[in-house]
Amino acid sequence: MGELSPHPWGAISHSPAATALTHPRQNALVLSRTPAVPDPRLVDRARHSAAEGFATATIELPGSGDRPRRPAVEQARADLRRVLEAGEPVGDEIVDALVLPLVDRAVPEWQAALDALLPLPGIGGPVGYSGGVISVGVRLAVVEPRIVAAALFAGSFVPRVMFEEARRVTVPLHVLLQWDDEGNDRQAALDLFDAFGSREKSLHAHMGGHTGVPRSAADAAVQFFTRHLR
Repeated sequence: MGELSPHPWGAISHSPAATALTHPRQNALVLSRTPAVPDPRLVDRARHSAAEGFATATIELPGSGDRPRRPAVEQARADLRRVLEAGEPVGDEIVDALVLPLVDRAVPEWQAALDALLPLPGIGGPVGYSGGVISVGVRLAVVEPRIVAAALFAGSFVPRVMFEEARRVTVPLHVLLQWDDEGNDRQAALDLFDAFGSREKSLHAHMGGHTGVPRSAADAAVQFFTRHLR
């Protein structure tokens, strides 16, 4: 995580691999994905969560922000743009090359982030995970026992292998889907939701594109975590 330094919210890690925003409370709410310069929408979500009594944290995903790019992943991203612009179907090989390396690298980093954050004064469990890339959340919910609930954003392409992992997910799930998301396979998102093994799972669909998530969706996610983390 890098060395933690004083910050009005609690702490920020200045490691090039992570940026962590924390608030001194006894529960931990993990928020995924932030650029090198924090997105105002994500900062607003973190403040909203902190106001409800949760700690918040986020890390810079591999290949994002100032982190080194991987040529194979960059090629897959270029291939994805090409087929989308041409109106062609997105093949499994592109999705696998784009998403699976990210999952394999990001999940251990999230676990390391929890190792670093949970011993801090005023920070404790249980832990929830929120955000996308949804495949990262699926893997983390399977392999990380400290995650007891997850709010997932179905806004990214999903490798077929992740459907089998989804069947092993048992924690309560709150899944958000933007119905008109231009960069998402809606049917695959619905199929993934159906595959989740959790006995408690809910799907929240809203009209609009990828960035058109209404504020009420954030309120619903906080209510979900309030039920399961307290």
